[in-house]
Parts: sequence; structure tokens; C-alpha cells
Amino acid sequence: MKQLKMPVFFIASFILFLFSIVIATSFGGVTIPFFETVQVFLAKLPFSYFETDSTFEQILLYIRLPRVIVASIVGASLAVCGVVMQSLFRNPMAEPGIIGISSGGSLGGVIAIYFGLSHISTFFVPVFGFLGALLTLLLVYIISTSNGKTSMLTLLLTGVAISSFISACSSLIITYASYGQLQQILYWLMGNLNGRDWDDVKLLILPFILCNILIFSYRKQLDILLLGEEEAKNLGIHVQRTRTILLISASLLTGVCVSLTGAIGFVGLIVPHMIRLLIGPTHRYLIPTSLIGGALFLTLADLIARLVIRPAEIQIGIITAFLGAPYFIFLILRQKKMEGLL
Repeated sequence: MKQLKMPVFFIASFILFLFSIVIATSFGGVTIPFFETVQVFLAKLPFSYFETDSTFEQILLYIRLPRVIVASIVGASLAVCGVVMQSLFRNPMAEPGIIGISSGGSLGGVIAIYFGLSHISTFFVPVFGFLGALLTLLLVYIISTSNGKTSMLTLLLTGVAISSFISACSSLIITYASYGQLQQILYWLMGNLNGRDWDDVKLLILPFILCNILIFSYRKQLDILLLGEEEAKNLGIHVQRTRTILLISASLLTGVCVSLTGAIGFVGLIVPHMIRLLIGPTHRYLIPTSLIGGALFLTLADLIARLVIRPAEIQIGIITAFLGAPYFIFLILRQKKMEGLL
């Protein structure tokens, strides 16, 4: 595939992302005209003289915009984490949940719901979700590390095994959950962006900024790691330390997202893979464009989830699965064809 020029692609993606925010905040149970939405946003700029409808302003700024911002941050985070995982494993089918982080976060949320902690405070679900993701990361890393070295194959196999065990634990809890708890648990497991507010944005923004800055600072090391471990060592890269820092950063960022929204799959698989085909594998460009692409992808997926059966809505995890599963199958068939198996 012919690769696009980076500046053109990045600028086009960013403009499309801004446009998607306006569109996503315009549609919902009540449709607000596009230019009314733009006017509300412009009215908040310094020295603006626009007058706005107070009802529209409340809907846009305090109900829809926080949800759209959360979707953007989560989509951007999962896409960047996908870049890291695909580069470290040197596998285009790797994604953030590959080492069990998403399963661990989901189990934490399920435990909080089952024991009624979600009725005490809405913050218990994300807190337990993050702890579940963090403990899973530590467990997988401890098991797969020996004599200060971590085998990526062992890490992958350990992640799959731990993920299966954690999924079984979640299923066991679901078996004994009441009908009300079952509804809440399934709602959580399918990915949930409903009811997000500015407090959720505040919870996400700091880890989002810090982890992405750290990951971007390792862009050159990621480029070199694509050449192989031995080549990276010959070029002066401390492979074990670099892998550890990047894995922890990506896993913690994934854990924060899962703890707040539940498991949303395939974003970290689809977005970085497609963007790599369009602009190439250089991480100096791949990381920021994947960030924008992930934000755009999940914002549009959330919009589809809200519009398909309006005024009700589909869980966003269902939408990303419908989009991601066929693409994943396509990647498998493509890989088999390249290996001469088809």
C-alpha cells in the first residue's frame, strides 16, 4: 500500500477528529442542530459575543461533551498501547488486552459490583478495576521474569493463561449474582460510556498525559527494537529495562481506561495496524497519529452506539467487536496467505 505523507495525514486526521466531536455532541436523545452546537462551543471562547440556548448548553457541555472527551481519551490511550504491544511483540495482532490487563480490570469491577460496593460509591468500580488490572500486570510480570530477564513469548503465554483463569473467576461470580447485579455486571463487561462526567475526565487526564509522554520519549528505542533483540543490544539499547518501562506504562494506561469504562476491545488492534499501513512504522509519527486515530475511532463508534436504536443505545464494546472481529479475521487470513498456507 502506498504510504501517505505524514503532515497531510496528521492534519487531515486532526480536523476530522474535531469535526467528529461536534457531530458526536450534536446527536443523542435530543438532536441539536450542527450550527447551534458550534455556536455553543464558540460562545465559550474568550471575547466571544455569541448568545446560546441555555438548554442546549446544559445538554452539550455537561452531558454529552464529557462522554465524548472520555471516549476520545480512552480510544487514544488504547491505540497508543496497541502501538507499544505490536512493536514489543513484533506482531500486528497484538493489542492491550493480550497479557490479561483488560481481564484483570474487568474482574475488579465485577467484584465491586457483586459485593455491593457500587451502591456505596460509584468510585469503587473504577478503583477496584484499576487494582485488578495492576495486580494482574504484577502477577504476569513476576511469573514470566527469571533472573532479571523477561521472555516475550513466556509473557504472552502467561498472559493468555492468567486471562483465562480471571475470566473463569468472573464467570463464577456471575453465576451467583442476583438479577440486578447480573444486569450491572454485563453492562460493565460490554464497555460502558454512559453517564460519564467531568470528574471522569479528571481521573483520566493525568495518567493519559504522563504515560503518553513517557511512551513517546521511547520512540527511537521502539524503532530499534523492531530490528530484533540482538541488533538492539548491539546499538546500545538496554532491552530489558526498555521493555519493562514500556510494558508497565502501556499496561497502567490500559488499566486506568478499563477501570473507568469496562473492557472495550479491538481499538488497540485496528487503529495502529491501519495507520502503520498508511504512514509506515516510524514511531515518531506512528504514536501521535495513532493517538488521534484512536480518539476518532472510539468517538465515532460511540456515536454509532447512540444512534442505531435511538433513544436506547448499544454498549460500545459491542460496536467495537462488530468492527474489530472481521478485521482480526482478515489479519489472520492475510498472515496465512503471506506464509503460503492459503
